[in-house]
Amino acid sequence: MPRFACVTCGTQYPDAPAPPAACPICEDPRQYVPVTGQQWTTLEALGAGHANRIAPQGELTGVGTEPKFGIGQRALLVPYGERVFLWDCVTLLDDATVEEIERRGGLAGIAISHPHYYSAMGEWGDRFGCPIHLHAGDAEWIMRPHAAVAHWSGDTLDLGEGLTLIRCGGHFPGGTVLHWAGGAGGAGALLSGDIVQVIPDRSHVSFLWSYPNQIPLHESAVLEIGDQLAPFGFDELYGAWWETRIGPGAKGIVERSVERCVRALRGEGEFARTKA
Repeated sequence: MPRFACVTCGTQYPDAPAPPAACPICEDPRQYVPVTGQQWTTLEALGAGHANRIAPQGELTGVGTEPKFGIGQRALLVPYGERVFLWDCVTLLDDATVEEIERRGGLAGIAISHPHYYSAMGEWGDRFGCPIHLHAGDAEWIMRPHAAVAHWSGDTLDLGEGLTLIRCGGHFPGGTVLHWAGGAGGAGALLSGDIVQVIPDRSHVSFLWSYPNQIPLHESAVLEIGDQLAPFGFDELYGAWWETRIGPGAKGIVERSVERCVRALRGEGEFARTKA
């Protein structure tokens, strides 16, 4: 039986003779169902018209599907000893992608920032025989349960080789970022998905509860993100899409952005209300 995947968010569902009645990921107000309605595909159908682009992203390597599929994020391959570690995930896993990753030693593990990027993580875990590290706070959003999923809890998880998962919350309760101590020439890099969102103005970042629907976070959630990142040094920040990279000075940019967002939520400073 096929495993259907949502065309809008890329989430894969268990084997079934017909697609699900709906995609809970997209029906949640952090995502959306298109006005044209819910649509489904399979990995076989997706591979017939799409392929993965594998290309440098600063010190890392990006993996993204073209033409754009689902949300359009690209994953990142991070050095991990003689292998690589996959940060975030995409739905398509084709032979060329497998060959390139195996040429780099194979996957030591997978970690994903939040449920919008869970995609076809089970396919990746099966193919490379590696664990999938997901925060337990978002367990309800796993649409295709898989034995490779390793739930973790608390605020940090040391993955070894200088990689640390940090639960920031925000976009989702278990919203996670990856700190790479060896990044930026040893100054540290932060791989943020869209828990910390890179925006066109590279002098700041953004924090929202829903990005497509433009719903803000509560002030306390923004401050929590800042507090969780405070102990970690990083000079570069990698977002969720091609070329969404900030540095040098990324940590200062995040700190200033937390302060700016809190002022905006409070209506203070340049965001103060003025009478008409």
